[in-house]
Amino acid sequence: MQKIKQIGCVILILCVLLQTKVVYADDIEEEEWQESEIQQIVVETAGETVDEPVINSRAAVIYDRETKQVLWGKKETEKRAMASTTKIMTAIVVLENANLSDVVTISKKAANTGGSCLHINTGDKITVLHLLYGLLLRSGNDTAVALAEHVGGNVEGFATLMNEKAKELNLENTHFVTPHGLDDENHYTTAYELALLTDYALENETFKNIVASKTATISINGVARELYNTNELLGNLNGVDGVKTGFTGNAGRCLVTSTTRNGKQIIVVVLGADTKKQRTQDSIKLIEYAFENFETIDLKTKIEKEFEKWKQMNQKRIYIYKAKNNQAELVLGSIEKETLSIVKGEENKIEIQFHCVYQYEAPVRENTKIGNIIVKYKEEIIEYIDIYLKNTIERKDIWSYIQEFLAVFP
Repeated sequence: MQKIKQIGCVILILCVLLQTKVVYADDIEEEEWQESEIQQIVVETAGETVDEPVINSRAAVIYDRETKQVLWGKKETEKRAMASTTKIMTAIVVLENANLSDVVTISKKAANTGGSCLHINTGDKITVLHLLYGLLLRSGNDTAVALAEHVGGNVEGFATLMNEKAKELNLENTHFVTPHGLDDENHYTTAYELALLTDYALENETFKNIVASKTATISINGVARELYNTNELLGNLNGVDGVKTGFTGNAGRCLVTSTTRNGKQIIVVVLGADTKKQRTQDSIKLIEYAFENFETIDLKTKIEKEFEKWKQMNQKRIYIYKAKNNQAELVLGSIEKETLSIVKGEENKIEIQFHCVYQYEAPVRENTKIGNIIVKYKEEIIEYIDIYLKNTIERKDIWSYIQEFLAVFP
């Protein structure tokens, strides 16, 4: 009998050990916070003066949506597991390939998916829109599979659509295997590319509205259910308006946050924090650092003003041999980067260099490139802009030479 008890204890211990290895995405039942706890962390962390942030997360990035710049990064191009931040791509693929009013019947596979769930059952009926709320607010792995089956036929087919979209967005270091983000060595992204994906996703109004929702009421089989967003910063930190949480054993604690203040919107990604509190603190530090230390300038206007000054001084220096009319008119090509995020007070570190060829032989056609502008910030090249000849300069013909001769000898 004693031996049987010992064997039973061993089996029980092995079961516990095996279970501890199974860590699901966004296991939100494990660590629920009170709003007061979150607000206390926000107050304590946001009140810190941050010159250069020091964070626990393994990888992170601050991305400016308007200027498309990385303002700060830590191993932002390193491939890492992304947990349920995967669902940003899941939502976009669904939004671009499904009708929001479609009614989905939940399969047994979807209903039995582990980890954080909406707790839908086999045979339940729910619209695509309400499944998206369950996906992005509750971080339901069951909703992820249900949507994948509805749009892609099955999880594998949907993963193909996810990877096609990643390729379309030039996410070269991103690969998807599942719609929910449970650990798989072939399922990965980088902090930087996750920011790019989020930037794209926020252009979709439905996605933008869902992730900005603190709560939502959905209907399953005609019965209302209230959902609460897992994003702890939403509603607790000034300007936060999305986006998505994530957690698995391999990925650690992850959070993608969108924040808008005074018209400036940034995306902060933290991957691989050890605890939920640390991912929250890291995100707050990076958000406050960005808004405290960076400003956006009107680069286009600055370039155009400098070009006008340069043109006034140099346009007449352009000499075209054998030309009927030697008056060249210059115009500036398109300016791609109209705004630029810079460290506050460092506008003097923007350098605008002009390069031009001053001698030509007629004829010279309009829109001929005659030079360019190189724009630098802190010695890094920001943009090349071409300078063109606006008008055609015709070559002298025989009558032009006769007229010149007659003008000399009237």
